[in-house]
Amino acid sequence: MPIDTVQELQDHLEVAVQVELTTIPPYLYALHSIEDPQSEAALLIRSIVVEEMLHVCLTSNLLLAVGGAPNFADAAMTPTYPCDLPHHKTVLPVNLAPCSEELIRGTLMVIEQPEVHGAPVQPDEYETLGQFYFAVEQAINRLDREGDLFAEPQRERQLSDPAFYTAVSYDAEDSGGLMLIDDAASADAAIEIIVHQGEGLSADRWADESHQELTHYYKLDRIARGITPIGPVRPAVTNPRSAGYPDEVRAVSDLFNALFRYAMLTMDELFQASPDKSAAVDRLCH
Repeated sequence: MPIDTVQELQDHLEVAVQVELTTIPPYLYALHSIEDPQSEAALLIRSIVVEEMLHVCLTSNLLLAVGGAPNFADAAMTPTYPCDLPHHKTVLPVNLAPCSEELIRGTLMVIEQPEVHGAPVQPDEYETLGQFYFAVEQAINRLDREGDLFAEPQRERQLSDPAFYTAVSYDAEDSGGLMLIDDAASADAAIEIIVHQGEGLSADRWADESHQELTHYYKLDRIARGITPIGPVRPAVTNPRSAGYPDEVRAVSDLFNALFRYAMLTMDELFQASPDKSAAVDRLCH
């Protein structure tokens, strides 16, 4: 489906929010399956998780800036696994699975695959996220030239205070953070952050101009090639279900699911109009 109207742009940005959100639990599950949480492999994956959370916020800000709104309170927004990465071509199954070279190569590196130089933009069924985001970027600039796309950017609903985002180990501060989006230039800058941190630009393995941070793809590549060993991994269940656990464990699983739902509702609160979002941010962090 092309992006010819503001409504189609909003629809694609809703997909972008969903895609970024869908990637976070598999990374977290792989991270917490590694026995040593301070190992380089664990910290590299953690650094990706933090930036994927940033990307959820930036895509939500983009959606708000062009007149749409994310709806994290909708239960359909909560990803369940196994699932397919939304709109990816070819179909890419995504699972909650313990960390392994197979998971890194077969799923996570495919999600973060850089675009081939000169590859066409793809607004709907995309081979790489870079192609998808460049299609969105082209549409934003074209629709803004045709009319005032950012007439009501809903600034008070955006999560844009840079103080709410801090780079962690293996991330660089100058690769990008939270920002207000209220015109085409700031929209382009936000998309650049998402693409550079995730896939980079073609063969470029750096996410920042000073070459302090590897892209997500090349962080994963270090693990896949054994440069950064995964180390011992807990025997975690793939795609667990509360019903599959014994009673004493099921209660903990049910509590986790409830807390995840609470986090989604708090995310929805974050993107409502508010002069002070610190309380909701604190709830998510603690």
